[in-house]
Amino acid sequence: MSAEASGPAAAEAPPCLEAPKPSGLEPGSAAYGLKPLTPNSKYVKLNVGGSLHYTTLRTLTGQDTMLKAMFSGRAEVLTDAGGWVLIDRSGRHFGTILNYLRDGSVPLPESTRELGELLGEARYYLVQGLIEDCQLALQQKRENLSPLCLIPTVTSPREEQQLLASTSKPVVKLLHNRSNNKYSYTSTSDDNLLKNIELFDKLALRFHGRLLFLKDVLGDEICCWSFYGQGRKIAEVCCTSIVYATEKKQTKVEFPEARIFEETLNILIYETPRGPDPALLEATGGAAGGGGAGRGEDEENREHRVRRIHVRRHITHDERPHGQQIVFKD
Repeated sequence: MSAEASGPAAAEAPPCLEAPKPSGLEPGSAAYGLKPLTPNSKYVKLNVGGSLHYTTLRTLTGQDTMLKAMFSGRAEVLTDAGGWVLIDRSGRHFGTILNYLRDGSVPLPESTRELGELLGEARYYLVQGLIEDCQLALQQKRENLSPLCLIPTVTSPREEQQLLASTSKPVVKLLHNRSNNKYSYTSTSDDNLLKNIELFDKLALRFHGRLLFLKDVLGDEICCWSFYGQGRKIAEVCCTSIVYATEKKQTKVEFPEARIFEETLNILIYETPRGPDPALLEATGGAAGGGGAGRGEDEENREHRVRRIHVRRHITHDERPHGQQIVFKD
């Protein structure tokens, strides 16, 4: 080469040109020997599970992570002949890791699966801020997927007792058993049973954060509401009526909507763990008022008494012998 060729033209040649690589060889292959990373280098070439990334030492050491421990100079980092640092990890989310180290925040994946994968990578590289962001996003997804109102179905008396004992909320339970052989399959009774179930669903949506609602399909009654406060039954509304027809006695279903709604509001008195307010109990009929005199065993009996409200049983046609007394029962 002449002296002219080594003059200005040579000075303008790009300084970053590298020698050609041998054909058929890739960075990090066995044909390249491993050597220490150059201490004074400001740039790092990373091969993460076959995914190639080019970044700076400033990015890798800007936050207190495992990458900072690797590239801060305290530990020896080996590279192949092409200068690539091999990290034996999946490179699918490593670009997101690098972007978080650069900017301090990244858009998170919409998929719950990918979000979990990114959380695993963030934990591996000890990127604490990204770990917290992923955990918060996963929690929000779980809350959004959780049902607005969870209504357990009672399958045994033991299960019912466990549910009552495990909650501090007042409880509203609806027992509906259409398969009871005493039930009269008439259109009116069917409609009233459906109305009771629909009212139960409406109340559950309205008070789901304050009351626990249970369904029972195993009891002896056809349709009965039960109201519990502090683990004990406070009131009961039985929605059946007995009708003596020409052929046989029938049991039909009624729909005392106002009484059911009233008892649901009454049970809210037991919402606080400190116990029912005597003034509210007196106003709603839960306990009799009075002074200090006479308060003792009688008051305890009143407080543990269950208010049972039954639809009036009536007779449309009486086939019994003349003179037999008819007893009406509430």
